[in-house]
Amino acid sequence: MELAEKLKETALSVLPVAAAVLVLGVFVAGFPAAQLGWFAAGSALVVLGLTVFLMGVELGVSRIGERTGAALTARRSLPLMAGVAFAVGLAVTVAEPDIQVFADQVRGVLPQVGKWGLTSSIALGVGAFLMLGVVRMLLAVPLKLALAAGYGLAFGLMALAPEAFAGVAFDAGGATTGPLTVPFVMALGLGVSNVRGGRDGGFGLTGVASIGPVAAVLAYALALGAGDGAAG
Repeated sequence: MELAEKLKETALSVLPVAAAVLVLGVFVAGFPAAQLGWFAAGSALVVLGLTVFLMGVELGVSRIGERTGAALTARRSLPLMAGVAFAVGLAVTVAEPDIQVFADQVRGVLPQVGKWGLTSSIALGVGAFLMLGVVRMLLAVPLKLALAAGYGLAFGLMALAPEAFAGVAFDAGGATTGPLTVPFVMALGLGVSNVRGGRDGGFGLTGVASIGPVAAVLAYALALGAGDGAAG
């Protein structure tokens, strides 16, 4: 029954978009029938794949994330909690399929960008700011203060980085909104919050973590610029 509900939920999300693309493909773009058929088949596979994926997230990733956050917080070791948060942010970002697609698209526009260099910088940014977000929760630092400091750093780097990377950096912030990253980060925050008595509900952790990719990509752009200057 749960699988059927997930299938219905996914279908209602994907099929309207697929239908709109098919209409545009037939009446506006004039795609060949064979290409439209492959798109329809691919859309059906997307529905099935997302259904299985979301079931796995709900049954495994979310529960493990919540229990991990609760268990680590109960240990009352700030260095341990910070280290695990950094490692989790790094790992889930590298595994996030959206990041691989994003890096390939950026390379198509900016050939000087290395796929693994960009991916690594995004992952390091998420890991670092997820760590800072968890520490913020444990030390009860106001969310407004954390966001102001994080975006202050990001805008400072943007003023120094090449203009072409500004859009890339803020699009990289979507690394924390992927289907793999969000469930684990939210569950981790919920686990920490539950041990602390439910204060702030565990929310805000994704918001803090989303600053990391922006700052990291801008720092990567500055490093690329410095490398080009040294080479010249």
